[in-house]
Amino acid sequence: MWIVIKYKSKNLNLLKEDILKKLPSIPKFYYPKIKLQKYYNNQLKEFEKILLEGYLLCYHKDFENKLFLTQLKNTKGSEYVLPGSKENQKDIIRFIDCCKSFEDNEGYLKSDFFLLFKTRYAKFLSGPFVNMMFEIITEQKNKLKILLGNTTAIIEKSKYHYQCC
Repeated sequence: MWIVIKYKSKNLNLLKEDILKKLPSIPKFYYPKIKLQKYYNNQLKEFEKILLEGYLLCYHKDFENKLFLTQLKNTKGSEYVLPGSKENQKDIIRFIDCCKSFEDNEGYLKSDFFLLFKTRYAKFLSGPFVNMMFEIITEQKNKLKILLGNTTAIIEKSKYHYQCC
């Protein structure tokens, strides 16, 4: 069973080591990360950033047993185990599978992952199509190509007010 553990900042390695000591076999850990690049003193430096900073996804078959979950509450580096993990297994697995499908060979999320969260649907707030939903196909500086029902149209952003959904 997958669980989500909230850990204290900068204590990830301590938490993982303590979990390994408490469990009879090796668990699976997952925390999506990205590789960032920044210039320091005219040199390009690479570093990694954990996407869900402060949260660790952990799988072990013994987490079904409430005794193991109780033991994890007193793990070094841990703040608490999020409740509801058992009820949300499908969502946790779907999230992990989604993240893994966007990972590169080194295990870092590719930039395509963030396109998933770009809003594609909106609703008109003014004009003749007020309260109608539409899909944004492409977006330019001052124009939108939209799909309204079965019709494709190009509208000027400045003429219509809309709200992304």
